Order: sequence, then C-alpha cells, then structure tokens
Amino acid sequence: MKVDVHIVNSLTDGAVGGNPAGVVIDADALSTEQKLAVARKVGLSETAFVSKSSVATVKLDFFTPTRQIAHCGHATIATFSLLRQLGRVSEGKLTKETVDGCRDILVAGKSVLMEQGSPTYTSIEVQSDLAEKIAASIGLMPADIYSTARPTVVNTGNSFLIIALPDGRSVAEVQPDHQAIAAISEELDLIGYYVFSRETAVAGRQAGTRMFAPRFGIPEESATGTAAGPLACFLYERMGSRDSEMVIEQGRLMQPASPSLIKISLDIEDGKVVRLMAGGSATLKQSVIVEI
Repeated sequence: MKVDVHIVNSLTDGAVGGNPAGVVIDADALSTEQKLAVARKVGLSETAFVSKSSVATVKLDFFTPTRQIAHCGHATIATFSLLRQLGRVSEGKLTKETVDGCRDILVAGKSVLMEQGSPTYTSIEVQSDLAEKIAASIGLMPADIYSTARPTVVNTGNSFLIIALPDGRSVAEVQPDHQAIAAISEELDLIGYYVFSRETAVAGRQAGTRMFAPRFGIPEESATGTAAGPLACFLYERMGSRDSEMVIEQGRLMQPASPSLIKISLDIEDGKVVRLMAGGSATLKQSVIVEI
C-alpha cells in the first residue's frame, strides 16, 4: 500500500526552523497498525492522520515511530495549517476530535492555536531518590535542578517534567541519558522532560527550552506545543510571571539547531489558569509517498 504523506515544518520562528511533522489526509481506511507503520517509515517525531468526524471539524490520530499518543501540539498546528492551505477548512474557530475527546482550534491568518486544559502540578520532593535520579539523567547534581524552581510534573492534557535552570548555557550543556530519562518517564507517565531557563535569544520572550522524550522514540524535539503550554502555566502560577501572553523558544539549543517558536495565550480567572491556547505558524516542506 502506498500512502501520501505531507511533511510540514511546524511552529517555525519566522521563515526558518520549526519541527517537521508528517500529515496524512483522508486516512479513514487506515488501521491502527498501518498508521504506526507509516509513522515508523516517515521517521519523524510525530505523524498526524486526518479522518472524518461526526463531532468535530476533523478527527486526528497521532503516532510517534513507536506508539500512538493522545495529543501532539506541533502536528496539530501542521495539520490545520495544511488543511487551510488546501482550502479544506476556513479561518475561525474549528475543532479536533482525538482519542480522549474534542479540543478547540483557532485559525487566524497564518497562525493556528490549539486548546489545552487547566494545569495540574506534582512537585518532585527535595532530597528524594527520584530527585537524584532525575538530576543524574541530565548530567547534573540535585542542587542544580532546584537552584531556580522545584522540578514539577505539569499536565494540561499530557504530562511533562518541567525543570528550570539558571541560564541558557546551563540548558545548552545538559547531557541527557536517554535510557534513564525513558525509565523515569515510564515511572511518572510522562511524555518527557522540558528543560528551560528564562534566558532567550530575542528580548521579550519568556523562556528558552529543550525537550527530551525517548520513551516515545524522540531523543530531542525542536518544538513541542503540548509542553510549552504546561511551561507557560508553571511560569505564571509557580514562578510569578504576570504575562498572560507568552512566547517560548525551542530548538535553538539542540544540535543541529532548528529555531522554533510557540505562542501561548492563557485564560486567567481569579489568578488561576483555567484554559490556554498554544500554537504558531507552519510551512509545507514537501510531499512524499510511503509504501507499507
């Protein structure tokens, strides 16, 4: 069987960088096993499969090279940007159906934003065995990962371990032990680690980040909308930021660099985040045929 796959650079920083995602449209006839086979052949961090939905604009299934996942930020942005370019959807408020429900999507010009829920937080206890294992898994001492804020698992739909470091150099010099990160991610049911500092390449942005998700076959990812949302909540509710509109840099500190930009808009009620929209822009790179 031959399957058409569009490769879309998602969450680009201007005209460069971004995170490539595979997008397969009209995927209604593909089985779960076939979708996984396509994602494995494509070899990108995530591939999205678009099907008809009776309850939303479209139904989306997301696959890494190793498994299906409930949500993917950059692949969602890639999909709706492509559908808009092809004239299959209009601007304005749309929706996506996934394996765990429906989410709002906003298409405005070249920007696509997707809904995430209110955050939950689980802090990692100081001087615990887990804290030592987490620090060792990125080549640091426990004191290093507590020097700026307490490492915390944040969930707005997917769980990420948020780790604050003092500056961009500290983030750039992180040495991930992918086997250890995968084991801890399995233990805590994480997508992965989101390591950040408040230092950015461009003034006015809120954080510079790196993301590691070896549990899902992703050693390092250049843009992660589902992680930037939890980070924005963490910055607002746990680190004193008063910005309800945030811009997160990712991909600049990985090798090779792929500068990416994720925009976050927080809905605040009584000082708490009740919902957020996260996303950015995307560009079609190429279309390929995958045989499975």
